[in-house]
Parts: sequence; C-alpha cells; structure tokens
Amino acid sequence: MARSLAKSTLKKFQNQLEEEKVRLVALIEEREREMEEAKATETASERNPDPDSADAASMKFEYMKEMSLERNSLDLLSKVDHALERVSEGTYGTCESCGDAIPVARLEVLPYATTCVNCARKA
Repeated sequence: MARSLAKSTLKKFQNQLEEEKVRLVALIEEREREMEEAKATETASERNPDPDSADAASMKFEYMKEMSLERNSLDLLSKVDHALERVSEGTYGTCESCGDAIPVARLEVLPYATTCVNCARKA
C-alpha cells in the first residue's frame, strides 16, 4: 500500500493546483474574448480572403494555432480538476495504475500526475 503524503505537502500541492486552475480559466476566457473581438472587428473581405492568397494561409495558420492553444489549455484544466478531485477523495499522490505512491519529485514537476514514472512509461 502506498504511503500517504504529509498534510503540509498535500496542502502545498492543493494550493498549487488551485492557483493553476485560476490561471488556466483566466487564460481560456481571455483567449475566447480575443477570438470574439477579432471576429467582430474583421470586415467581410478580411474574413473571406482569396483562398489562394498568402493572407488566407496566414489567417488559417493563426486560427489553427489559437485553437490548438485553447485545446491544450482545456486539456490541462481537465487534468488539474481531476487532480483536485483526487485530493478531495484522499487518493492524490497514489498511482491510478499500480497503486504505488507517486514520488514527490514527480508531483513537484507535474502536480496533476496520476501515475508513477514506471506506469507512465508503459502507457
């Protein structure tokens, strides 16, 4: 059976996760606001440039980049939420695959980690 994290260590990680959640939510909201503002300020011709033009390719690239960043932020937020659920359930710091303790050093790097290094390598 895995050892439990000290209460002070668990509280430290919980605080980090909560701060990261606030940061991610703000980042996602800001990105969504910026995308809405960009859509509202573009003229019809800017939104529908000649598909063969460099401007169209550039706009498509920027849009795809923004969408990718938003997806990554949402994915990370989901992992942070899951880690906070594990804190509430009392399972934080325990590998979801093998049940061993996740080393504190790993949690310091990835506070939302749900598996130990060995199980992460296998996945």
